[in-house]
Amino acid sequence: MQFYRYAIALGSNRRHGRHGPPERVIRAAVGALAASGLRMVAVSPVRRTPALGPAGRAFANAAVLVDTRFDPPALLALLKATEAAFGRRRGRRWGPRVLDLDILLWSGGRWRARGLIVPHAALEERDFVLRPLVAIAPDWRIGPGVRNVRHALFRLRAAG
Repeated sequence: MQFYRYAIALGSNRRHGRHGPPERVIRAAVGALAASGLRMVAVSPVRRTPALGPAGRAFANAAVLVDTRFDPPALLALLKATEAAFGRRRGRRWGPRVLDLDILLWSGGRWRARGLIVPHAALEERDFVLRPLVAIAPDWRIGPGVRNVRHALFRLRAAG
């Protein structure tokens, strides 16, 4: 059986009853993912970022690199279960959330099936995702060609 490497984004902008403020929620989520069997390869610093849309409160954001035998749908199921364990409920898009976990990149390249797209469809449009990711995987290629995480962040900053 083969191991895959993934880049995962973590975000929080709501306090958790046990873990506390969003920065601590992120740290607790990293621990929960490790306890679930994902091997942590790298963890970015937690960054405070302004909210997008109607989410209201600022977010704490980070990214991790993990190794696992899970294929993308199995990893997505684990991430959704982790969000639920932290109290996340499905609701308004762009709303406040205790924990948001997204698959950004996968060592297997592209994946597109049943609502899951890897690389993440909005990866290159989100500074709050690229900045933590560039700290741990600056040279990871995003799709075919020469574009990597560092280049995507540079392009986004130049455009904005």
